[in-house]
Amino acid sequence: MAASEINVNKADINSDSQHDPDMPLDIMGLFFFAYRDFVGDADALLERQGFGRAHHRVLYFVNLKPGMTVADLLDILKITKQSLARVLRQLIDNGYIEQRPGPADRRQRLLYATQLGREFFAVLSESQARRINAAIASLPPETADKVRQFFVHMVESSDRPMLDHLNLTQRL
Repeated sequence: MAASEINVNKADINSDSQHDPDMPLDIMGLFFFAYRDFVGDADALLERQGFGRAHHRVLYFVNLKPGMTVADLLDILKITKQSLARVLRQLIDNGYIEQRPGPADRRQRLLYATQLGREFFAVLSESQARRINAAIASLPPETADKVRQFFVHMVESSDRPMLDHLNLTQRL
């Protein structure tokens, strides 16, 4: 069941029943703290530019796959056209992203990071890469692939082909 299909009501929240003993509360908590710290430095840099995490996500994927279409970005981010349009407009207006028409279909909008967008992305990614590299370096060498596999399996199976398309599974 996708997260968007889950309905929670107050009776569920206020239940006196104990949590499922098989629920990985430790991993869930560790995931929360790791994510908080992973995004913390980038959040501060984004805020100084008047941006948020949605801007970071767009910069990440456009830098990862230059020439990505707006449709592909919508498919990856699973946000509304309206939300993406607002974020893209800010990134374009501030000189971080540019749109170009497709070579075969001029109506197609292809997205590219500008020099400024590539530099800002590099700065945003630096502390995150350092954090990941330090954590991976502290593990036995064969563990890095297990970590990658774990994250692949956290992704909905219907979205896994996109991981290959973005070359995110090339080390597996």
